[in-house]
Amino acid sequence: MWWKKEPQMDADCCCVSGSIAMLFNSFSFVLLVLGTFCLYYVPCLVRMQVPILIAASFIFYAANQPLLLALLLVSVFANALASYAVRHGNAKCRLAYASLGVGVNLAALIFFKYSPLLGRTLLRSTGSVGEFLLAVPLPVGISFYTFQGISLVVDTLRGDGGRGDGEIVPRSVTKHVTQTVFFISFFPQLVAGPIVRAADFVPQIRPKYLRDVDWQGCFRLLVLGYFFKMVLADNLKDHTFWISYPHFQFRSTATLLAMLLAFSMQIFADFAGYSLIAMGLAKLFGYHLRENFNFPYISRSFAEFWQKWHISLSSFLKDYLYIPVGGNRRGTLRTYVNIGVVMVLGGLWHGAAWSYAVWGTAHGAMLMVERALKNLVRLPDNRLVGALRAAFVFSFVTLAWLLFKLPNFGHAIRYMKAVLANTHLPTTAVGIECMAIYSAAVILYHLWHLAPAAGKARIKAFSETLAYGSMLFLIVTNSGSANAFIYFQF
Repeated sequence: MWWKKEPQMDADCCCVSGSIAMLFNSFSFVLLVLGTFCLYYVPCLVRMQVPILIAASFIFYAANQPLLLALLLVSVFANALASYAVRHGNAKCRLAYASLGVGVNLAALIFFKYSPLLGRTLLRSTGSVGEFLLAVPLPVGISFYTFQGISLVVDTLRGDGGRGDGEIVPRSVTKHVTQTVFFISFFPQLVAGPIVRAADFVPQIRPKYLRDVDWQGCFRLLVLGYFFKMVLADNLKDHTFWISYPHFQFRSTATLLAMLLAFSMQIFADFAGYSLIAMGLAKLFGYHLRENFNFPYISRSFAEFWQKWHISLSSFLKDYLYIPVGGNRRGTLRTYVNIGVVMVLGGLWHGAAWSYAVWGTAHGAMLMVERALKNLVRLPDNRLVGALRAAFVFSFVTLAWLLFKLPNFGHAIRYMKAVLANTHLPTTAVGIECMAIYSAAVILYHLWHLAPAAGKARIKAFSETLAYGSMLFLIVTNSGSANAFIYFQF
């Protein structure tokens, strides 16, 4: 149903013990966007556009837990101070200033995100220190806005990739602080990305005018995003709920496999839907956010998958971690070590549980194997081989998503045992049919991308009108119960 009150995270997910930010499909969020939009484009308020969006962003973030807004502000001002010192401070201390800025970001991320994991792993939960660590709240979006802070500091140190760091860090302290607050807190991408880089965003900060709004582009992004989230992900979640422990123990093998496939479709629809909505909302206010998903489920290799899935994160890890530690420039062994380290840390970025590290390790292992076999095995380059490779990559990715749904590694092992043992249990056709219907939309979305361009061009106008009209109709009539975005927990 439309415009439900914001719920809590599913019990089987890593809970956000801090705040659940205002949902994009909540009535309060619609009012916030409409009110902000109306003020934003008032001609006499053009000079106030940035403060208007900053105020809207603070309202959005503080809607459920105002106290955690203080952490966001501390992060913003720390990054503003560090980047300003790097650009305009003592030239001999630039590296020290940048290191301190990155260190502050990482310290905040580690403390608020990984204290419970450290408490469970290293200390007794009944002790005073253990209890304190377990009680540390996880502020929604901290993984995203700390990475953006790091990008600001590092891009300034690097000279903004050749674009001129004067654009990112002006001489005026007031202007720089205002830009930094806006860049980090911009509400469309604040709590679940895409991860925005300072070098891409800050140069866009200038007066915007209603006549320049790309209405058609906004419509397409928002309709597709809300369709993915509200119709596909929110309906699939009612079926994939049964993956949680102990419910899956009493489901048949066919149902367990169908639920795992459905969850793979759900997590794509949920996160790709969020990213599309964020891009559409940003475009409404005249800002461009980079694409975050590029049909990842038809990837024919694991390297290709990570070029197409959560692009803003994978490119961030590549540019700010993998390449700085040597990338593939220091020999084969060092390359494999770098890949492993990056993927393990990328897994832990997703959640404070060792299962996420296992997930990252598994993907890292496949990247290493793939790289090792690349020069040893020459596969024919034809459609059949390409389809088989894509099927293998998709199957592995889907199986690995089980660790996202069941962060308790023991529960994930039990799930796989149930898949092997429950062949004798009856299968409920209705549940599988419903999952198949909603999953088919994600599959068709990817297959449409594979269709020949000439064929798509001939039917483009009619097919787009029919597709977007149908999606809009289903958003109104067939949305599932509202639920927090999966990536809010990260």
